Amino acid sequence: MTLDKVALVTGAARGIGLAIAKQFLAEGYKVALLDVRDDELANAVADIARPDDILPLLCDVSNPEQVERAIADCVAEFGGLTTLVNNAGTASFKPITETSFEDWSYILGVNLSGPFLMVQAATPHLAKNGGAVVNITSISGFRASTLRVAYGVSKAGLAQLTKQQAAELGELGIRVNAVAPGPVNTAMAQKVHSAEIRAAYHDSIPLNRYGTEDEIANMVLFLCSDKASYMTGQVIAVDGGFESTGIGLPELRK
Repeated sequence: MTLDKVALVTGAARGIGLAIAKQFLAEGYKVALLDVRDDELANAVADIARPDDILPLLCDVSNPEQVERAIADCVAEFGGLTTLVNNAGTASFKPITETSFEDWSYILGVNLSGPFLMVQAATPHLAKNGGAVVNITSISGFRASTLRVAYGVSKAGLAQLTKQQAAELGELGIRVNAVAPGPVNTAMAQKVHSAEIRAAYHDSIPLNRYGTEDEIANMVLFLCSDKASYMTGQVIAVDGGFESTGIGLPELRK
């Protein structure tokens, strides 16, 4: 019996993760939605309203036992696993001198150890199906910025982890790539980015706008598809040109 396309998306209760999950569903996948927030996970399940095609998984990706259980539950429900998207992430925007070791450890635990644990646990199942992994890193993994020492370092580490996973798992038929979003118009960004912050970002982005959650999901879906069958070990910025251009120079545009 041919296995259905089965995707597990972490951090899937809202934002980019939920957009990715919905696009997989639209392409005929069964989807496990994993998140640490049970109330938001329940809201996502209700919003999708396709109980036969989805599986909610309450899990802290930095906890090895919970990760092993989540993978096992997904495989038990859907019969296997073909696709893994490591989207779960967290941040704390503080100066270096005010970033506690607890802050540092927690952010690296979720953003870097989480994808390590998820891929490690999923590998035996992905190897059966020539599976695909996409890690969601960030433009902050390419470019240093103020107030995000732990976040930036965790995302830079995730980019290197992607390459390491690709190098080691390719012989098992598993492709591993990463997407590095630039500024995206998520609900969180709408809350915390002031008009001044948005203007500064627009000045530095050649396309002069924030991205959308669906634009990130589009790239994830492509990397998981047969259309990207010879791509692995890549970290692709989806950022309107932000990473490639440096600072904006509005005076030169006049």
